[in-house]
Amino acid sequence: MQQESAPPTRHLRVHQDRGHTVLEFHGEIDIAAAVEIIPHLDAATGSPGARIVVDLTNVEFFDCSGLRLIYRARHRVLAHDGDLQLVCTHPLTLRVLKVTGLTRLLPPLASLDAALGLPEAASGTL
Repeated sequence: MQQESAPPTRHLRVHQDRGHTVLEFHGEIDIAAAVEIIPHLDAATGSPGARIVVDLTNVEFFDCSGLRLIYRARHRVLAHDGDLQLVCTHPLTLRVLKVTGLTRLLPPLASLDAALGLPEAASGTL
């Protein structure tokens, strides 16, 4: 069941869905957006056993600041024995993720439903 919440920033919406915290990124994810997103990302990823989905479906632009956010989320979730899934379908964003090697560590999924339906053993954890 999905629980709605107000967007904490114009670049991020956080909500609960099927036992996961979903971080929906929106618009242009650059250094200005990252500054707004970091406190909310840290709050969501700092709990032991957190089950997080980062959804990039609504992202129009994604630079190295966005990559740092994903790496930061992954590091924090793994440090707290949690689970992290990534949803991304935009060809240019997928290319950035692939070129940087992030897709090997955190394989992107094609939909939020796919991320929420995966068993934990099939996640992007190492």
